Amino acid sequence: MTLKSTIRKYVPENIISVYHYTLASLASLIYGNPSKDMVVIGITGTKGKTSTANFIWSALNNSGLKTGLIGTANIRIGDKESMNEYHMTMPGRFKLQNLMSQMVKDGCKYCVMEVTSEGIKQWRHKGIIFDTVIFTNLTPEHLPSHGGSFENYKKAKGKLFESLSQNQHKIIDGRKINKTIIVNKDSEHSDYFLSFKADKKITYAINNPADFVAKEIANNYTGVDFKIDSTVFSLSILGTFNVYNALPAVIVAKEAGFRDELIQEGLKNLNLIPGRMEKIEEGQNFTVIVDYAHEKQSMNAVLDTAKEIVKETSNKIIVLLGAEGGGRDKSKRPLMGEIAAKKADYVVVSNVDPYEDDPKEILEDIARASENHDKKRDENLFVVEDRREGIKKALSLASKNDIVIITGKGAEQSIYIGGKSYPWDDRKVVREELGNML
Repeated sequence: MTLKSTIRKYVPENIISVYHYTLASLASLIYGNPSKDMVVIGITGTKGKTSTANFIWSALNNSGLKTGLIGTANIRIGDKESMNEYHMTMPGRFKLQNLMSQMVKDGCKYCVMEVTSEGIKQWRHKGIIFDTVIFTNLTPEHLPSHGGSFENYKKAKGKLFESLSQNQHKIIDGRKINKTIIVNKDSEHSDYFLSFKADKKITYAINNPADFVAKEIANNYTGVDFKIDSTVFSLSILGTFNVYNALPAVIVAKEAGFRDELIQEGLKNLNLIPGRMEKIEEGQNFTVIVDYAHEKQSMNAVLDTAKEIVKETSNKIIVLLGAEGGGRDKSKRPLMGEIAAKKADYVVVSNVDPYEDDPKEILEDIARASENHDKKRDENLFVVEDRREGIKKALSLASKNDIVIITGKGAEQSIYIGGKSYPWDDRKVVREELGNML
């Protein structure tokens, strides 16, 4: 048992909460509360946060508003980008405040930040004055850290929206900044997140009536196009589901006063979101995609995209997947195994981040579900505990024009096994193994 898990077991939760609150307040004080000098946009939801944040960054930064970003995959200060090496969407409070301080010094007018329920629970949002908050969607995830309750999980995210009206309006460059809520109206939980106080409430959707509705969505091998009213927007990132992630960017840019032409250009110019439907090209004659998909809905979306872009019905879809240990929701494992079995031709089950849990137990939870849906071991289902060997196996199964999707970690820079962290990057490993093959 690690020191951290020992503390969690024996120290009362309210004491731990006070500790986190105090640290967050101190960090904000030490760095002079840099959030007061930027328009701060917080994005919360189970999935889509990273892509949404990057689309917003691209739309604003491309239009001449220097923008910072703090997210799961990457950190941006204007045009400077680095990978998030902290294995946390929201780094520690001092790092968060330090990053925002750097943004202010570098002239950023906006800061876009992913906000997680775990981060909120640990008060990492304390001392950050948000101006716009965005809700993407909500599905069961991280429930053990919220007492196993989906309602607690939802309410934790709701605290971000609650905090919006608890701070005074900012005046930046002589302009009063509205407190704004932006919500995905296709989510069954949209009304809850729209119930909080704000100056403006704006909705977006694909299937339901909303302020901004995407229509005529067309997915292809190079990206996806969609219309809002009569205006066509094009994304250079694969996946119909990315329309949901781009819609908040359109709204934020319009609220900032930009014309459609600039927004179109900003979205189109974003060619890469690290580890999100990222194509790896090393001269192979098949497609390789690295994606963060790590639960039922995102696995569904990624495999549906693969089916849309596969050239011939004879071409195979090969997926590598796994699931995290360390208190993450166990119920998602068989669901992912079932989806992979139904929608992919070959399934490779391998480590993601077992933490201190038994990797074999995690892998078997997924593999047995795939077997229950007609996959056969060592024929079209393979259990390979070592992730590098699993990636090698998935790539070896591919022929011309097939699609290999490596899911679960995206652009994460480490892997946790046996309670220890090791350097890791799926994209780097895929390139290395493709190089060995070729």
